[in-house]
Amino acid sequence: MTTSGGPQAIAGGPPPVPPVPRRRSRTARRATAIAVASTVLVLGGLTWIVVHAPNWPEVQQDFLNGPIFWSSLPGLIAAFWLNVKLFLIAEALILPLGLLIAVLRGLPGPVFTPVRGLATAYVDIFRAVPGLVVIYVLGFGVPGLGIPGVPNEPFFWAVVALTLIYSAYVSEVYRAGIESVHPSQDAAARSLGLSRTQSMRHVILPQAVRRVIPPLLNDFIGLQKDTVLVSFIGVVEIFRTAQIKQAATFNFTPIIGVALVFIVVTIPLARFTDRLVARDKARSSAGVAR
Repeated sequence: MTTSGGPQAIAGGPPPVPPVPRRRSRTARRATAIAVASTVLVLGGLTWIVVHAPNWPEVQQDFLNGPIFWSSLPGLIAAFWLNVKLFLIAEALILPLGLLIAVLRGLPGPVFTPVRGLATAYVDIFRAVPGLVVIYVLGFGVPGLGIPGVPNEPFFWAVVALTLIYSAYVSEVYRAGIESVHPSQDAAARSLGLSRTQSMRHVILPQAVRRVIPPLLNDFIGLQKDTVLVSFIGVVEIFRTAQIKQAATFNFTPIIGVALVFIVVTIPLARFTDRLVARDKARSSAGVAR
């Protein structure tokens, strides 16, 4: 005769699933409380040190002047669109140029030795020379030659300078992605009758580009910030606008406005990059687990 509890009620059956212990939730709440308290303590201590510094009133007046900040903010935001335009144009040029340089550096065979040497020299030079020096040389030196037909607009040479600088860095990111693809992928493609060019185009590069998207986003965060460097050759973008306002008011608050604008724009992109990196790691872990 079977009891009303069914087969699982018979001695020796599988034990019931125990409820989730409350200790784990208490531990999580305790960890959160400690994290919040430590953060408040550290930030509060730093704030106390700053506001009790001997010259804090003068610094506050020179860098954190409320009326000057709010009066200069609309002009800074309007000028920032030039930075955005510069960033987008340069990025559209950097992506294909960096990929081309990475592919040229990986060409096999002795016949391509000069090509590999030139590509390597390009990367080494533009990674070694400070970006501000490149901007100065291109922005003032090339137009100063007076060559007919060569543009002399600062914005044009700002785009060229940023493209040359960041193509060197992006090419190394692409090259790392290409080298991360296992050689067996190329061998399998060649065994199916694809040429080396077809294998690179249809097999290697698609995998490499997917793998390097997070590092590329980190480089473009740096590019977005470095657009302010072109102000030194006469491009009136957000930083140059802040300098003009600072000279007119004898106050550095507009410079702080520039920092806040870039923080508002850059931090979401940085968090998006972190999310892509975390997702890529999760996919890699899932692939290894399988």
